[in-house]
Amino acid sequence: MELEDGCLNRGYTGNVKRFTPVLPAMLMLLATTPAWAAVAIMQLADVRAGMHGIGRTVFTGDKVEDFQVEILGVLNNTGPKESLILGRLSGGPLEHTGVMQGMSGSPVYIDGKLIGAVAMAFPYAKDPIAGIRPVEEMFRVDAMPGRLTPPALGGRTLAAASDRILLPERSGKNGFAFSTAPGGGMTEVATPLALSGFTSSAVDRFAPGLRALGLEPRQGISLGGTPDLRMGDRSRLQPGSMISVALMTGDMSVGADGTLTCIDGDAVYAFGHRFLAAGPTELPFTRSEVITLLANVNTSFKISSARELMGVITQDRDTAVTGMLGRRAAMLPLDISLDQQATGKAKQVGDYHMQMVNDRFLSPYLTQMAVFSALDATERATGASSILVRASIEFENRKDSVQIRNIFTGEGGSAMVAAMNTAIPLSYVMQAGFDSLKIKRVSVKLETANAKKDLSISQVYLSKKDAKPGETVELFTVLEGQNGAEQTSSVKYTVPPGTSPGTLYFTVADGGQTSIAELRQVLTETPHSPEQVIANVNRLHPGDKAYVRVWRAEPSYQVQGEDIPDPPPSLALVLGGMTSMPQVKNSKMAEIVIDAGFMAVTGSKTVQLEVRE
Repeated sequence: MELEDGCLNRGYTGNVKRFTPVLPAMLMLLATTPAWAAVAIMQLADVRAGMHGIGRTVFTGDKVEDFQVEILGVLNNTGPKESLILGRLSGGPLEHTGVMQGMSGSPVYIDGKLIGAVAMAFPYAKDPIAGIRPVEEMFRVDAMPGRLTPPALGGRTLAAASDRILLPERSGKNGFAFSTAPGGGMTEVATPLALSGFTSSAVDRFAPGLRALGLEPRQGISLGGTPDLRMGDRSRLQPGSMISVALMTGDMSVGADGTLTCIDGDAVYAFGHRFLAAGPTELPFTRSEVITLLANVNTSFKISSARELMGVITQDRDTAVTGMLGRRAAMLPLDISLDQQATGKAKQVGDYHMQMVNDRFLSPYLTQMAVFSALDATERATGASSILVRASIEFENRKDSVQIRNIFTGEGGSAMVAAMNTAIPLSYVMQAGFDSLKIKRVSVKLETANAKKDLSISQVYLSKKDAKPGETVELFTVLEGQNGAEQTSSVKYTVPPGTSPGTLYFTVADGGQTSIAELRQVLTETPHSPEQVIANVNRLHPGDKAYVRVWRAEPSYQVQGEDIPDPPPSLALVLGGMTSMPQVKNSKMAEIVIDAGFMAVTGSKTVQLEVRE
């Protein structure tokens, strides 16, 4: 029995619904199933060296064309319960281009039966020899768990979030090294990643990390711009059609190209290897058209254009990506505005609006890329610069939001630092693992200046050396900047009535040092509630202010970020017996903020006041 253009075959028992037509009930189902929704498959055990077959892919436009495949043999145990069919490709432009990026997923048939999809190749190879992923291994993805609320990542604290927000790197396995070095082993055919609207410097900066994921980033080769977000006609898709997984659309766009292997009703199978190894996911995909082919000494590739939306990728596994037609992925709006300060006034020089995938790993990384590109498009790469970041993360069905504010200044590299520190809080929030923290929108406002706008805490002194409870003292802080600039601020503090005699300390410090002093537990503790996640980020002290911390040298404990100064002996005994409860030898009594304007504050100074009876 041979049917065309789908995914159904006799003899395969991995999925009863799809692969046991020997049952009478299944035979009745087949009789009522449209011909395009089913196809016979050839199992790996029946594939032999010397067989000849036909592959299908797009070389130009959206026309699916045939190419020839000669089976050279079967490579067993290339991975856990995985094998590869080795085939020599020919026909069309393949003698000139070899196996191309974008061919991943191209279906291969023998006697009209689907045997698998083009998935792997040898870099720098003179002959178009491909590794074909057996179709049984692609269908195996069906049995894997679907999308659930992701658990909190172990050790996902604010301190850990700043270490790494990139997806885990792809590693080699069983001799198939994922390397593009000359003489390397067989590799998964790299997935071409088209980045439109990004600066060349942004592409260069993030390319190494993207290549570590098996992607091949290229600037501006996607000629279609933003795809049509209306749902397309599924009849325009068939095995061998080109598709693009859209990670970001809008003023900046990111799309990954591959080929559709199989359609089974609403289900689709593609690539023949993982995309990002994201597991259960929700990534939109579009139909694409090939503009032209570009032969390359390493690996040739297709230049394509994303067209209309077709559905959503729901599984991203080692042997295939699978999805559903006619469904929409939940996208996350990202807005970035950029103002440039000149002669004391701010003028808008950039305004960007995007939709990005809602993914706990991808979203922060895409945000980092977009913020860096927005800054790189208008700011100079070398020389003094300052960047003020104000961002917000809004949630569905929650009134509270995450507010991010900080300033970065230096002689170079400020754009990358600002982009990373904008993405870190988003990474922390999304990877906390709380289902109720469903993000509705991310908004970023950037203000820049072509100058190093920083102030250091130079002097701190009090109006008097001692005071009684109830008396008011004045604290003066001198901030020094470039070219002899000086700024003096004063704040008043009233010693609380009933304060016991002894020494009060006044520490004036920048935002970073104050955050470390006051959030010592928060920075290293895994949050236990959505409210704590939001509060932890909102407690971070921005760097464009100085903070006066009034404290005494008394035992203090911190519970979920809140200080418990000088607790009663009974409570101190309980808290002291908890090994996870950090105790410090200073107890905060008050905090006063000194606003420095559009200036980065650095440094720390401490003075003391004697409280007498």
